[in-house]
Amino acid sequence: MSSTTPIPATMRAWQYSSATGGIERNLALHDSVPLPRLLGDSELLIKVVAASINPADYKVPELGIIARAVIRTPATPGMDFCGRVVQTARTVDEFAIGDLVFGRLDPQQHGTLGEYIVAPTKACAHVPDGVTPDEAAAVGVAGITEYQCIAPNVEAGYKILINGGSGGTGTFGIQIAKALGCHVTTTCSPTKADLCRSLGADEIIDYTMTDVSRALKAKGQVFSLVVDNAGVPEDLYKAADDFLLPDGRFVQVGGPMSLNALKTVTSRLLRPAFLGGGKRKYQMYSMGYSQADLKQLGQWIAVKKIRVVIEETYEFADVPRAFEKLKTGRNAGKLVVHVGK
Repeated sequence: MSSTTPIPATMRAWQYSSATGGIERNLALHDSVPLPRLLGDSELLIKVVAASINPADYKVPELGIIARAVIRTPATPGMDFCGRVVQTARTVDEFAIGDLVFGRLDPQQHGTLGEYIVAPTKACAHVPDGVTPDEAAAVGVAGITEYQCIAPNVEAGYKILINGGSGGTGTFGIQIAKALGCHVTTTCSPTKADLCRSLGADEIIDYTMTDVSRALKAKGQVFSLVVDNAGVPEDLYKAADDFLLPDGRFVQVGGPMSLNALKTVTSRLLRPAFLGGGKRKYQMYSMGYSQADLKQLGQWIAVKKIRVVIEETYEFADVPRAFEKLKTGRNAGKLVVHVGK
């Protein structure tokens, strides 16, 4: 392993041991948390500059006993990051000490709301010139999610629906779909309609005043892809029989995270149409690491083909307040936390 600068033995990090009553009420900032260690041959120790938070950062810990089976506590939340490489495994040659990188982690004990993280090289990419640390920190989960949902499933000219266009994932999804030549219909509240149009949305459905499923059915079978970031209305997948093309695909990204929600997803995956299930292809999105996808998104941001929408930034001491905002579900774009320098 190599390093050119002294690395401290401990760091500042936000931690929780329980998320009962809400993660924002259980987080504590500790000053002497042991640094995570490099264990694999293709890992980087990274000093975090900025991080952004995603719904999964609180939904997973708040699953209770299920979460404790997956993440050892005390744990630090956070998956998205931008930071500088301070140490590399011996076999790493594509990254060097001092490189500014961005990417995402899987949910784990040592998340990105701590001063240092260990990340596999396949989860990182260099930050392109012209992209700020705040912008780079916002890409990891939301940008990759939408890219991996959309890019493999479309061709130029396809009509797609992005359900939930104004949040962290949706703001990326609209722009990725437009970059790939698609016609985009999205749902949002009237206060977010101008934002969605500015990102390229061709049609807007106001979910506060319109029965979304009925409005889509009225269009007929014209859509090739649905990316459901919201999980509501609950009948959207069944209604897709009437607005998705026969070979269209329905990709579930967001929604409630509970046992009842899991039963709904399982039913959609296993219940055949003749028993009342939907007729269209249903996929529960599962994120995969892809350095190539990170690079593509970084390039698009650098040349202004994609704009990273950041509603608000927070200092490191204000992480609980950032989670309070995120849990309202009303943020337009991403929330970014300044972790270090």
